[in-house]
Amino acid sequence: MKLGVFAVLFQDKSFEEALDYVAELGIEAVELGTGNYPGNQFADPDTLLGNKEAQQKLKKAIADRGLVISALSQHGEPLHPDPEIAKKSHETWRKTLELAEELEVPIVNGFSGCPGGGPDDRTPNWITVAWPPHFVESLEWQWNEVAIPYWQREHEEAVKRGVKIAFEAHPGMLVYNPATLLRLREACGPNIGCNFDPSHFVWQGIEPIEAIRELGKAGAIFHAHAKDIWLDKPNIAVNGVLDTKSYTEIPDRSWTFRTCGYGHGEHYWREIVSALRLYGYDHVLSIEHEDGLMSPGEGLSKAVKVLNPILINEPAGEMYWA
Repeated sequence: MKLGVFAVLFQDKSFEEALDYVAELGIEAVELGTGNYPGNQFADPDTLLGNKEAQQKLKKAIADRGLVISALSQHGEPLHPDPEIAKKSHETWRKTLELAEELEVPIVNGFSGCPGGGPDDRTPNWITVAWPPHFVESLEWQWNEVAIPYWQREHEEAVKRGVKIAFEAHPGMLVYNPATLLRLREACGPNIGCNFDPSHFVWQGIEPIEAIRELGKAGAIFHAHAKDIWLDKPNIAVNGVLDTKSYTEIPDRSWTFRTCGYGHGEHYWREIVSALRLYGYDHVLSIEHEDGLMSPGEGLSKAVKVLNPILINEPAGEMYWA
């Protein structure tokens, strides 16, 4: 397993400066944003697609520092009921898929998106309850009339290009937990899997190890993020875990994203690394910095110090004692 970083945190650096920085920290992989919410600072498909010279320059800059590309990421909302938003997200997704094929990057990360509650809606409707019954009717419409037909087509396109689709299960999207991810995978095909991010599971009450077990048994873990989360138990005791307050209102929130080691201890991350290995994941653990209490530089360096010593790098080999 390699340690990586989601490079969108380097807003103040050139591509070469960012690569030098992460290589010096002992990081071995970079996850590059190609548009939609992550932006495309270092990997703009409009610049790179079909441009062999630009592609070779990018790949050489990465390889010269002993790094690899773990994935391209374009978290957007292609199921959005506003057709303009959906169109822009879809176009970026398709360009990213094409670029992944040209760069020989095997994985594209993103969101499933979330439709409206019916054909006349203009905003997404994330449905989380089964009653009153109109919610269930809307949910089945979202799946059967919008999400499954769309992602069946896109799965076919991904298969043609030899690329896997890794959904980051995220509340607010139709795919937000293992069950919804596996439902879409079953409906569309095996090139759909997950970008496993424990921080989005923990506040929902999902145990990361059990989620890894469920997804791993299905062969559905394609990429993984390393991002911690802190649960504010007094705030949860009053208002529960659903929280729409700004991420900047940390003292008043029920939970907040943290650098690895500041939400959970080293043992928690040892268990995650071991569970990933147990169920066959041997790609990259990509650090995603979204800690409002630390600068990107400090947050990244502290995460590296927690994770680097506990990654399992070598093949286990034969059990001579068995």
